[in-house]
Amino acid sequence: MANMEKLDPKYEALFTPWKIGNVEIKNRIVMCPMGGTSLFGWFELTGCGFDKEAAKLFLERAQNNVGLIIPGIAPLRDTFWGKWLWQNPKMFEDLKVFMDEIHKTGAKLFIQLTAGMGRSWAITELIGPLHKNKITRAIIKPIIDTSHELASPSAQPARWAPDIICPEMTKEQIHEIIEAFAKTAKLCKEAGVDGVEVHAVHEGYLLDQFSIEFFNKRTDEYGGSFENRYRFAAEVVKAIKGACGQDYPVSLRYSVESKMKGFCEGAMPGEDYTEVGRNMAESERAAKYLQDAGYDMLNADNGTYDSWYWAHPPMYMPQNCNLDDVAHIKEFVDIPVVCAGRMEPDVGAKAIADGKIDGVGVARQFLADGEWITKIIEDRLEDIKPCICCHSGCFNFSSTKGHYNTQDLPDTMGLARCAINPLTMQSKKYKVVPAKKQKKVAVVGGGIGGMEAAILLAKRGHKVTLYEKSDKLGGVFIAAAAPSFKEKDRDLIKWYIREVAKLPIEVKMNTAVTDINALGADEVIIATGSTAKKIPVKGADTAIEAVDYLLGNKEVGEKVVIIGGGLTGCEIAYDLFLQGKKPEIVEMQDDLITTKGICLANTSFLRDCFKTNKVPVHLETGLKEIVDGGVIVKDKNGKEFKIDADSVIMSVGYNPAPIAEKSKHVHIIGDAKAVGNLRTVIWGAWDVAMKI
Repeated sequence: MANMEKLDPKYEALFTPWKIGNVEIKNRIVMCPMGGTSLFGWFELTGCGFDKEAAKLFLERAQNNVGLIIPGIAPLRDTFWGKWLWQNPKMFEDLKVFMDEIHKTGAKLFIQLTAGMGRSWAITELIGPLHKNKITRAIIKPIIDTSHELASPSAQPARWAPDIICPEMTKEQIHEIIEAFAKTAKLCKEAGVDGVEVHAVHEGYLLDQFSIEFFNKRTDEYGGSFENRYRFAAEVVKAIKGACGQDYPVSLRYSVESKMKGFCEGAMPGEDYTEVGRNMAESERAAKYLQDAGYDMLNADNGTYDSWYWAHPPMYMPQNCNLDDVAHIKEFVDIPVVCAGRMEPDVGAKAIADGKIDGVGVARQFLADGEWITKIIEDRLEDIKPCICCHSGCFNFSSTKGHYNTQDLPDTMGLARCAINPLTMQSKKYKVVPAKKQKKVAVVGGGIGGMEAAILLAKRGHKVTLYEKSDKLGGVFIAAAAPSFKEKDRDLIKWYIREVAKLPIEVKMNTAVTDINALGADEVIIATGSTAKKIPVKGADTAIEAVDYLLGNKEVGEKVVIIGGGLTGCEIAYDLFLQGKKPEIVEMQDDLITTKGICLANTSFLRDCFKTNKVPVHLETGLKEIVDGGVIVKDKNGKEFKIDADSVIMSVGYNPAPIAEKSKHVHIIGDAKAVGNLRTVIWGAWDVAMKI
């Protein structure tokens, strides 16, 4: 156990032991499951490789004081080739060796087993057309049986591909899955795994689809009545207990409420709406029913893939967004209840002390900083690198109008990486290796990319000078972090500034570099960012640039038109809405935020927010002119009309702005190289700084 002498008393409740069934957990912090962190591999074409990268991730977190680890989903049946997990004894032999190492740390580990995704399977732009054609579907079936992956309680449109109808799962398939749960759980037990978690009456996955009447239109014993809809989940735990014994702990990943208004339409926090999924009244009954069926813990939050921002909260969602609902449901069960969803350690500790929950579920903070629990114990909170809820590296499933999951294949194959921590799940690619020869390196630009490069170069032993033309470090990210809902972004800037100060990095503020040859450096890294694009329309010079608005350099009136419905434009509109102003968006594309790699959990929140709150959005509409009192725009049918406005904000993208050209000893990174996001900036800084 770590030395607790420096622990702030307000966190003490987090570090008390508790039990799940007869298994004692040393503290109340649960590392929740994340896609891509399965010990049995994620997207394994061979289906036979114990995932050493995930094992490394978990062992490092176990060595840093986590109480209970639940890796990401282990499919009972391989996505590729269709082999059942219980038919792979070598996997469980490797697992046993790993469990011995985990137990040396004092941590416990449950394996999460999944029944499947059903209509929530994130069908991609690559796979979709192959499935829709009967011939190609039959050809690829031995490799990937798309009909099996999409099988749902009833025939219905797929979440990610509404033009694809999911087939109804047969009773034979249901019984096969139940049997596989039991056989796989028994192998887990024999390998020394402390318990299993059933995935899931949660987030609109397969078992959840069976439980929710909106998705389940079956007329057999697995549909209709309350008992029939929850029968599948109940039979799963009974089968596991039958194979492993009544004392073997079985957790359930559970959504208290679905937060759904309809197909692909979620409910906003605090909204008065009619729940079409599981409402609180049914949840009170379901939680007790599932406990009585044999489940030993509820690992709980809210939401489905139709309201994905409840289960995968972006920065727009309130912190501790699921706590009240989860605390309420605990009143109806006798088993432990864990709450996840932007949980803050101090709030979670108080909730535990007050008996509202039993454990705090945390996921992506473990990707951003694997030592965050140790830092709490040692009273070093300022050293914790904060997760900013961007989902850019860990889970960037993205989708826009008329498109399926547009995620790139390398990202599909490599989930659970981290935008702000390249080492996470990429330890073979990214590492801090001492430099063979110390060099003088000049880094021009003190934004996130420049600071990241400077930090890594200094850690490798180079002599680093960081040049920043303004009086602040942070670059354009200062503007990006300005809205009220970006508190974690602001914390990240502070973290970078502290890290730079800890290292032997010479920082020259208020220093605009115009001649890199005058720097006297062996190597130069250009991290000078980008400049706002201009569009050639009459009156454009009267508009307010997005950065000027975000930095507070320019005031806006009550009614504001935002030109550009990309991520920045939508975040500005959301910020204005929160201030009580009246934003209106003009966007040339057929949807908002069409850039690939921005998670649907993030984008769907903004789209649903604007729809719910009647924020006007003009798609497939271009700006013609900015005039006194508004803008003239033209829609896709060629119709021109005026939108009244007190102010106009221009958010139409950026152009790279390097101050020098790339050469043998001059390297360009971040937005100065190609405009991207925090992930491209930080990973790109490592790509360069590792090689110098």
